Amino acid sequence: MSSERFTEAERELEARGSTRMVFELGRVEGLLEMLGDPQKSYPSIHVTGTNGKTSTARMIDALLRAHGLRTGRYTSPHLKTVRERITIEAEPIGEERFADVYDEVAPVAALLDERSDESLTYFDMTTTMAFAAFADAPVDVAVVEVGLGGVDDSTNVLHAGVCVITPIGLDHQEWLGDTIEDIALAKVGIVHKGATLISAAQPDEAMRPIVEHCTEVDATIAREGSEFGVLGRSLAVGGQVVTLQGLSGVYDDVYLPLHGAHQAQNAAVALAAVEAFLGAGAEKSLDPETVRAGFAAATSPGRLERVRSSPTILLDAAHNPHGMAATVQALVDEFDFRQLVAVVATLQDKDARGILELLEPVVDSVVITRNTSPRAMPAAQLAVIATEIFGEERVQVEPRLPDAIEAAVTLAEADLDAELSGAGVVITGSVFTVADARGLLKR
Repeated sequence: MSSERFTEAERELEARGSTRMVFELGRVEGLLEMLGDPQKSYPSIHVTGTNGKTSTARMIDALLRAHGLRTGRYTSPHLKTVRERITIEAEPIGEERFADVYDEVAPVAALLDERSDESLTYFDMTTTMAFAAFADAPVDVAVVEVGLGGVDDSTNVLHAGVCVITPIGLDHQEWLGDTIEDIALAKVGIVHKGATLISAAQPDEAMRPIVEHCTEVDATIAREGSEFGVLGRSLAVGGQVVTLQGLSGVYDDVYLPLHGAHQAQNAAVALAAVEAFLGAGAEKSLDPETVRAGFAAATSPGRLERVRSSPTILLDAAHNPHGMAATVQALVDEFDFRQLVAVVATLQDKDARGILELLEPVVDSVVITRNTSPRAMPAAQLAVIATEIFGEERVQVEPRLPDAIEAAVTLAEADLDAELSGAGVVITGSVFTVADARGLLKR
């Protein structure tokens, strides 16, 4: 019965249009108010940025749990089930509980829908459900990732005491603006009066509006490279060992089971956010062993995630040039592939050319395909772009993802010895591509 109730709740949510974008805080504020403002019953850490939001949120969650706090985490999009968006103690909410929370929220949402020309969105609903579920749990702290932008995002009802901005780059220009400055202005809107902001290193055109806004709202700002940062990193089996400068001191010999300099940066940001939340500073530091335990438990599915060996198959959700640049650097620095093939499927509204241009120098060939998103770029259209960049001889087109993965494995194994030493496949271009591939490859 719980499965049927969950399926019905999921169907009703999807009927609202999972990709419909309506930025109007008043409606979600009204919905939460009618539910008793559950988001006000616990403190929150609010995370925005262009890339690294989910990984950083997951690290913050892991660190808080290592310190004995009961956590709720809200992230998006999901890889397999909508329940992943709402986790308590790092576990996705169960089907029965999901249905229960939906049944609490849906009738109130229906009343508001009747009074408005525009119904509440899928994201409005899942955000409200997360806040309600966290209040009911109850949690000690919520870690909440912005859906898109910041100032007009449904999550910006939180007025969190600690906010985080991960690295900012160009993405979602149709909603956030065409310049880094415009995008930074949208994202820093989650910082409210008296808050503490933890900011990753940003380009000057992003940092200027961030600092100006923090001054206007009397917020404290800690910046990577000034108050905290990565002091050193070395490769390790399954990840890396980092030395982090936190707000309260240096933490060395920290094993991080994630690949790439960008993940070390995310770790530094996560550490500073947790220090700020727990009140660590010049007079008080966190216990280094607890910090090490927290990071050792961190996971980030779909971020250079190894799902197969012989040949190695990696899944990476980079979906814009800013993110792909970090992925490419990690592939070069941390893997020793003799032959690497990329499987790429992107969304129609993404900078596919920029993504492919970054991949071209580090992969031997590319297999173009399509993911299951209704916004997916047709394989034939993406193939035209890929051929211009790679040349015809390095491009193969397989409209179905299972066929594309099979073709990529065959290409990666070609001309290598019987042990397939050094063969690799990276599946990338979109969160949807990774979600589809994960469903096929990971059991």
